[in-house]
Amino acid sequence: MPSLERYQSGEVTLLSDARVAGGVTFAFTERTGGVSEAPYASLNLGDACGDDPGRVAENRRRALGAIGADGLAGRLVTPRQVHGDKVVRVASGDDEAVRAAAREAREGADAVVCTAECVPVLLCFADCVPVVLICPGGFAVVHSGWRGTMARIVAKAARALAEQAGADVGEIRAYVGPHVLARDYEVSEELAARFAAEFGPDVIVGERNLDLSAALAATLAEAGVGEGAVAWCGDSTASTTPRFFSYRAEEGTCGRHGALAVMGAPAPAWERIES
Repeated sequence: MPSLERYQSGEVTLLSDARVAGGVTFAFTERTGGVSEAPYASLNLGDACGDDPGRVAENRRRALGAIGADGLAGRLVTPRQVHGDKVVRVASGDDEAVRAAAREAREGADAVVCTAECVPVLLCFADCVPVVLICPGGFAVVHSGWRGTMARIVAKAARALAEQAGADVGEIRAYVGPHVLARDYEVSEELAARFAAEFGPDVIVGERNLDLSAALAATLAEAGVGEGAVAWCGDSTASTTPRFFSYRAEEGTCGRHGALAVMGAPAPAWERIES
């Protein structure tokens, strides 16, 4: 499985895989190319962190344009993320069905499964793990912090996607975006012990640094998504703040980068850039 690569679309820098088939375009955004000012500079996509709503709207417009979803802001599904395991499903592109899914997502959810065309999905991050799942006929975007990882939300979303798309879980490809890596993620002894008991000792590095990547890899494997079908971002948000937002490194005041996906939109023109 190819790794994620960096691309440029206008002023927006993205991580993605341009070889994805099936009509799905996805991206993990970096923090540059937007209009927000410090401490949210500059492509902040989060609407609940204190930034000016007008700037957030413009940033989202730019991000949607970068994935070929120009003009689809009114059909955007973006949950109020609550660190749970609720999965919202979008099975129809009918306007009322999309509005209903968007309302349900705003009530609280951490994953969206979509098998409808021209319905963009956005989830926002600043250390938690963004995951995009793709199979023939659909995709899912997942927010997996430590609570969601413990609840195995990515496995729940994978099963929901396969069911809704009429596919097998083994057909899913998973893309894991930028998040806090183990070297930057020291947790309490209690939480480290809970994860070790749940996922095995390999998810703890040193005394109590938590490796969310290892826990997610185990969860995906248990769900039936093979190791060769998973692509990873090797950058830790907490040590690459010029590129990504980090709640931990920026002491709780920062913007949010995003994981976006859409199916059936025109393929965007990206320029590959060196990492």
